[in-house]
Amino acid sequence: QLQLVESGGGLVQPGGSLRLSCTASGFTEKYYAIGWFRQAPGKEREGVSCFSSADDRKYYADSVEGRFTISIDNAKNTWYLRMDNLQPEDTGVYYCATGPFCFGRHILPRDFDSWGQGTQVTVSS
Repeated sequence: QLQLVESGGGLVQPGGSLRLSCTASGFTEKYYAIGWFRQAPGKEREGVSCFSSADDRKYYADSVEGRFTISIDNAKNTWYLRMDNLQPEDTGVYYCATGPFCFGRHILPRDFDSWGQGTQVTVSS
């Protein structure tokens, strides 16, 4: 059974950086999509990045383009989200998820079927 576990969240000052990790166990898919999402209090879950294994393409939401980087270590079954120049509006619970495809920059929760438990990111001075 697939299990995803996120780690790496924490408290960081504006302008700082964090790297989130998502480690998968029981993952056997050859072609898959990895999505990173975040959810701020009182707001809907927002897709921030997607990686497609079929063509190695990476997609980012406009709000994080140029600041966030998704990467994959297949040997470790671990996926990362490097977040630079963090701002208070980046605060939220961050989730990784798997699905069959990326639909370009339209990174929607409904297209992903397995989820981690989330890790809190707080950006504050």
